[in-house]
Amino acid sequence: MRAGVLGANDGVVSTAGLVVGVAGAAGSSSELLTAGLAGLLAGSMSMAAGEYVSVSTQRDSERAALDQERRELDRTPAAELEELTGLYVAKGLSEELARQVAVELTAHDALAAHAETELGIDPNELTNPWHAAWASFIAFTVGALLPLLAIVLPPASVRVPVTVAAVIAALVVCGWISATLGGARIAPAVVRNVAGGALAMAITYVAGLLLNAST
Repeated sequence: MRAGVLGANDGVVSTAGLVVGVAGAAGSSSELLTAGLAGLLAGSMSMAAGEYVSVSTQRDSERAALDQERRELDRTPAAELEELTGLYVAKGLSEELARQVAVELTAHDALAAHAETELGIDPNELTNPWHAAWASFIAFTVGALLPLLAIVLPPASVRVPVTVAAVIAALVVCGWISATLGGARIAPAVVRNVAGGALAMAITYVAGLLLNAST
């Protein structure tokens, strides 16, 4: 979900900035379509590759931590039991109850007990880089299609205002979803999201106008 929301948001903002900048330079509909599609493809592939590399690194780190925990359990099981007991005491359990819990969980699945309590990792639910990559690719593509269609389909006289309105609406939705998923306040997230997207479009549009004037 995180990768999907971020991918959609990036697709909206980056593609909107690109096509609005081209529109500011008096680009034709075919030029806008070409630029938008190029940005969509480049951005979606970049997002997918970035997420794959990032999550693969996280997965490698999780596997390395689990391998280290396995070795420690094999070499010093008593010390690991004491460590697990101490972690449960730190969470608020009494010494006696903490030891009982540690002993029973160790007997059931020692690696899972240590991984979840000590490392915050579920050995059976490691992060999947392919899931993140595909989520980013699809979400970026969907997000990028909105400003692309908004700039290409309307008449030239209204294509920039239509695109700006569509993008702001999309950014409101993305900001609301991201805040809801993260349990954060909705209003600040939406304001930041809209302000960032509007600033990006304004800068690229002015750059396009200046480029058109200079040529």
